[in-house]
Amino acid sequence: MKILALIGSPRKGSNTDILVEKILEGAKENGHISEKIYLYDYEILPCIDCRNCKRGLFICTIEDMMHEIYSKMENADLIIFGTPIYWYGPTGQMKLLIDRMRPFIETKKLKNKKGVIVSPSEEGPKACGPLIEMFKMSFDYLGMEFAGKILASAYERGEIKNNQKELKNAYEFGLAL
Repeated sequence: MKILALIGSPRKGSNTDILVEKILEGAKENGHISEKIYLYDYEILPCIDCRNCKRGLFICTIEDMMHEIYSKMENADLIIFGTPIYWYGPTGQMKLLIDRMRPFIETKKLKNKKGVIVSPSEEGPKACGPLIEMFKMSFDYLGMEFAGKILASAYERGEIKNNQKELKNAYEFGLAL
């Protein structure tokens, strides 16, 4: 299986990044291949609702780095959406990516792919409800399968490293893929 991990945290080595890496380590044990990209390394412009993606070739006509991500998403079997909680939702960069996934509604190129959510929050898993609901509804709209979530309590940079239980959960989640 080919796994694409999208890191929506602005900080490399963040709690989100660490949890996703543990999942990928577990997945590698079963021979799965993965690629991890940091969304803040990509210029992703906002959707302008031009609706060009709903006609013709069904592609987004905004010229930015999102086109590199589109092809990576199309080639993946499972996509991990990793984002810390910002005001009970994803980071701005992750939200830009989600808004720009509109072409996949028409092309159905994500249909039957699996989606996983990874999200640390200062308030813990109880604060992740709106985020999880947004992703589940988005996956459903795209024809994707919700394949699970890793939610953890963590706020300070790298704090999750001290939580062996959560790290083990993430690794075992990856191992079970």
